[in-house]
Amino acid sequence: MQKNIILVTGGSGFIGSNFIRHMIKTHPEDKVINFDVLTYAGNPDNLADLNGNPAYEFVRGDITVSADVAAAMKRVRTVVHFAAESHVDRSIEGPEVFTRTNTLGTQILLDHAKAVGIERFVHVSTDEVYGSLGKTGLFTENTPLAPNSPYSASKAGSDLLARAYFHTFGFPTLITRCSNNYGPYQFPEKLIPLMISNALENKSLPVYGDGMNVRDWLYVEDHCKAIDVVLRKGTPGEVYNIGGNNEWYNIDIVKLILKDLGKPETLIRYVEDRLGHDRRYAIDASKIKNELGWEPSVKFEDGIKATIKWYLDNAAWIARIKSGAYRAK
Repeated sequence: MQKNIILVTGGSGFIGSNFIRHMIKTHPEDKVINFDVLTYAGNPDNLADLNGNPAYEFVRGDITVSADVAAAMKRVRTVVHFAAESHVDRSIEGPEVFTRTNTLGTQILLDHAKAVGIERFVHVSTDEVYGSLGKTGLFTENTPLAPNSPYSASKAGSDLLARAYFHTFGFPTLITRCSNNYGPYQFPEKLIPLMISNALENKSLPVYGDGMNVRDWLYVEDHCKAIDVVLRKGTPGEVYNIGGNNEWYNIDIVKLILKDLGKPETLIRYVEDRLGHDRRYAIDASKIKNELGWEPSVKFEDGIKATIKWYLDNAAWIARIKSGAYRAK
């Protein structure tokens, strides 16, 4: 008999699919239901090898559709909520879908989860809700929210809803805020997979502005382990920052990828900077380390090599995305 049935929203995306793999590998006594509407970033290929596994079930549904959510909530005890529109450039071009999915969708999920008595609800968010840092300092869980893009504003709204449901209703929400993830199965519109893909095709590598924006990079498997720890040991109502202690300038990441692939830096093309582009993110993850015992275990030098190798070994996966064939299922 299953000890727990976990509903994972957005499980066909980058982090969600890695999280499902982690859970099935490390908690075989549990069952995972992947609830995903399969937008462009939801890729059935990411978990195709789990089809037929009794510990895994896919349910197609939309977090903004109340009937879909109600049906999905009937059998589960815990929820891990990844489902979100997440690409900043797309949020600048069309903010409405971000507000609807990220904010309204979270509220609908919370309502139905509360109605059926979900025992724990982990809301997965981002360090982007804190805004931008100067040359020094780190984001802590007490840093005021100051989102600077429609994407991060919609995520901040969802964070505040999760907080409000705990304080108003006593509903057991937990919030995680992570730094930039990298690793297998990341949609090739994001920095690292885009640069790898373009370099392999000898295409230009577009770099915003002067390339000196700083991000803290976290290997996706480390992030999945942290969410698992929060799900099982975290205190309801609390926020946990999850970071890699690993700051890099964007341009240095691009040059590292080119060097590893044996490609020339002449492929780099500086382009007009993104509107409202945050200069620096950096996370203080001491709370989750001190209270729950988690810290990143994958060194960036190892993680980036493993990531590059994964994309080299999975050229067909990228090709199916670029052709659109992955959406035919």
